[in-house]
Amino acid sequence: MLRLFRFSYSTNVERVALALAFKGLEVESIEVDPGDRAAVRAASGQDLVPVLLDGDAVVTDSTRILRHLEARFPDPPLFPADRARAAEVDVFLDWFNRAWKREPNLIADALERGEDGADVARWSDRLQRRLDLFERLLYDRDHLFGAFGAADCAAWPFLRYAAGIEPDDDEVFHRVLHERMTLGEGHRRLDAWIERVGARPRA
Repeated sequence: MLRLFRFSYSTNVERVALALAFKGLEVESIEVDPGDRAAVRAASGQDLVPVLLDGDAVVTDSTRILRHLEARFPDPPLFPADRARAAEVDVFLDWFNRAWKREPNLIADALERGEDGADVARWSDRLQRRLDLFERLLYDRDHLFGAFGAADCAAWPFLRYAAGIEPDDDEVFHRVLHERMTLGEGHRRLDAWIERVGARPRA
């Protein structure tokens, strides 16, 4: 039985929850109090969720977990069979994790320091403008790279905040995503994708 350390409203946990449900895998969820991560540390040697336990394997980091699930349980696939298409997804995942997530993290850090000046405005503008890129990726297809897969698992938990936020979600990072990304008339495909992926089961 797979075991997953998780806590509520974790965007990275949601990535894995989408992938597990897509592959039809049963998982035992271990709910963690964000204020007490001793169990996570004891299991994995670090404090972040998600952590996946698969037999003797301890897998940290949501993207590494997606790749682990793909290697262990290849059907249905999260990555395209074609090598070139799979490489495109790899590039997207690297860009999303290293570049796209940079602005909302910078904004959240600044706001927590009490700063809301020119830098925050510039980062917010870039975050908003990048919605257009996702809209174009969804041109004439239902998911980011055609069929539902790793790219959708990776991006949806973050982009969904453009459409709404739960009232009791008080994470500064999530508030930044919700308040600094606004869906307009030019984002109808993206809005529909957020709803479509949101209707999918999650483990």
